[in-house]
Amino acid sequence: MDLSKQLDNYCERLSPDYWAEPINAITNLAFILAAVFVLLAWRQSDSRPRSVLFLGVWIGVIGAGSYLFHTHATVWALFSDTIPILIFILAYLFLAMRFFMHLPIWASGLITLGYIPVTYGIAPMLGPYLGSSAGYVPALLAMFIVGGLMLPRDRTVAVGLLSTASLFLISLCFRMADEPLCDNFPLGTHFMWHILNAVVLYRLAMIYLKRREQISQK
Repeated sequence: MDLSKQLDNYCERLSPDYWAEPINAITNLAFILAAVFVLLAWRQSDSRPRSVLFLGVWIGVIGAGSYLFHTHATVWALFSDTIPILIFILAYLFLAMRFFMHLPIWASGLITLGYIPVTYGIAPMLGPYLGSSAGYVPALLAMFIVGGLMLPRDRTVAVGLLSTASLFLISLCFRMADEPLCDNFPLGTHFMWHILNAVVLYRLAMIYLKRREQISQK
């Protein structure tokens, strides 16, 4: 595998230059802002769970990885973009199973590990229709499923997850629209994926923080 191979995945990129995707690169600041807001909320929390600290820091890592990809646009930079996202998804799924669904550690871990083969099973089937965005469908479904299961347990958490999943769906639509709209909108729409996704990650972290605070107060 040639890790230095140049990639051209988005409408905005017209050359291999470092600043060929200025808007896609700069809008990764949204993740940094989201990370800062999560960390500020964590500091103001009475319980200060370390898992929230991790989520806040990792949102910043996602922003940094995405920035590297939209400036270098190479295979290695693609890994720096996608691997942190996968780690966040797996971490949040485990935490959701433990502290939303109150499953034991072994069950939470098993479900989390099961997410990986599910993703690799669904993505190829939906790839012809959704392109590279197909890989995010399992995360979207997980948010809706967990949100639905939480309705009889904790309506606040449930509504938070379901509304955030709806926002993620909108974000995913912007990601998929980038290439189809390229001829009429040369800037592309991928930058909206960054902005909305930063909000999605912030909301997920805050939903989890509030849930942990509720548990600590019981």
